[in-house]
Amino acid sequence: MAKLTRESFIESLKEMTLLEIKDLVDAMKEELGVDLSAVAVAAPAASEAAGEAAPSKVTVTLVNAGAAKINVIKVIRDITGLGLKEAKDIADAGGAIKENIDVKEAEEIKAKLVEAGAEVEVK
Repeated sequence: MAKLTRESFIESLKEMTLLEIKDLVDAMKEELGVDLSAVAVAAPAASEAAGEAAPSKVTVTLVNAGAAKINVIKVIRDITGLGLKEAKDIADAGGAIKENIDVKEAEEIKAKLVEAGAEVEVK
C-alpha cells in the first residue's frame, strides 16, 4: 500500500462532505483507538496557557545612553514629557523610561531609543 503524503490527505479531505469526514474520524477512533476530539480540545488550551505566560504590561528601561547621549536625551523628553534636567539624569544614570505599558508601545519606544544610540531593556 502506498503511503499518503500530508498534502494528498488534505486534498482528499477537501473533496469530502462533512458527513464523510465525520465517518472517517469515527473509523479512525475505532481502527486506531485514537480520540481526535481530545487533541482538538487540548490544542487551544495549550495555546491559551502560552499566551498567559507572556506579560501584558512591561517596563522600558534605559541601560546605557551610548555615545550619542544628546539624541537619547531628546528621545527621552519626547517619550516622557520630562524636562531637560530630568531626561539628562535618566540618560546619565539609566533607569525606567516608562512603566506598566503594553508590549506594542514598549517595542515602539525601544525602537526609537535604539535608533538614537541607546541600549534598552524591556522587562
